[in-house]
Amino acid sequence: MPTPRTGTLRQDRLEHLLDVVREDITKGRYFGAVLCIGHAGELVLHEAVGHAYRNRERPLEKSAVFSIFSLTKAVTNVLALRAVELGLFALTTRVTEVIPEFGGHEREQITVYHLMTHSLGLPSVFTPKPGMYIDRLDEIIAAICENVFPIAPPGEKVNYSPLVAHALLGEMVRRTDPKGRRYRQIVQEEVLDMLSMRDTSVGLRADLRSRKVVPDFLSPIPMTHPGHSNLGVHGAFEEEEAEMPWVGLVSTAYDLWRFAEMLRRGGELDGRRILGPATLDLATRNHTGDKPNELYMQLAKARGWEPYPAYIGIGFVVRGEQICHHQFGTLSSPRTFGNHGAGSTLLWVDPQRDISFVCLTAGVMDEGDNIERFQRLSDIALSAAT
Repeated sequence: MPTPRTGTLRQDRLEHLLDVVREDITKGRYFGAVLCIGHAGELVLHEAVGHAYRNRERPLEKSAVFSIFSLTKAVTNVLALRAVELGLFALTTRVTEVIPEFGGHEREQITVYHLMTHSLGLPSVFTPKPGMYIDRLDEIIAAICENVFPIAPPGEKVNYSPLVAHALLGEMVRRTDPKGRRYRQIVQEEVLDMLSMRDTSVGLRADLRSRKVVPDFLSPIPMTHPGHSNLGVHGAFEEEEAEMPWVGLVSTAYDLWRFAEMLRRGGELDGRRILGPATLDLATRNHTGDKPNELYMQLAKARGWEPYPAYIGIGFVVRGEQICHHQFGTLSSPRTFGNHGAGSTLLWVDPQRDISFVCLTAGVMDEGDNIERFQRLSDIALSAAT
């Protein structure tokens, strides 16, 4: 792990960023955070602040392992785009061409592009069947096919898909793999090994367990995440064999910074190419126009915010032009892109300013509070550019 350098960004603003995080923690807004910020390929900040849990008995360390929740989608996005590059399927491929049991109930027109732009026309569900275990991909796919039906034609609306879109994408990647590998093995060999992301795994690898921060939800949530080992209401995040292409990876801030650097460099890191730059250029443009994100529009209305565009590319979230509530900040360039995970995890790349940003936090916040928190932290980080 390299020693962070601070010469390429304003040191005083980086220190201010850490002071703001410390103040948040003192106020009890969350328990701790690990941040990695890079500029022009140099890691300029890598710090851990606060604690892993609310009892403040375990200081948070830079090597802490987190459930990254929907940041997992970024890895599945890369695998899906890689499959397109290899000709295994296309953005225009209908899901039923690869998963024929998904047919029926007017789902035949849904394509890979609809999945990746969250415009598939299916409801935003966190489980395809109430009370089911969510840690096995084959069971999830079967339940989706049996229980999740359209509420709108594909392409008509943008409705963020917490589970269905990336479960289907992960299964399509698996079924079209020429080597017949499982999703977890494809992730390991085509992304994690290639990028030397040694502290990242699909499911909680046994050797990472002692460093793992178990998610603690700071406000009541209406969903649970049970796994087959019955490790608690959110036990799926502690399952070693879990395969959840939408929420199932664990990682460290540094490993995710390496992933972000690959994206910032147009799909290559340390001489190993994951994707082509033209693919990423297309994927990180706004493909949803001015359409709002139906799921987040409800949050905006509840907070009294003006509804704003979804700004979704092909898999990745983008910053867009409008000044609005956004986890990537209001000072970022319009082509800034990345992904985020429920109330606690964030990764973005600003290609215009050559900045890559990763923040993983202990204590899963209410999503509205989280958006405002990360918007503020992102703006402070962006202000450090000289």
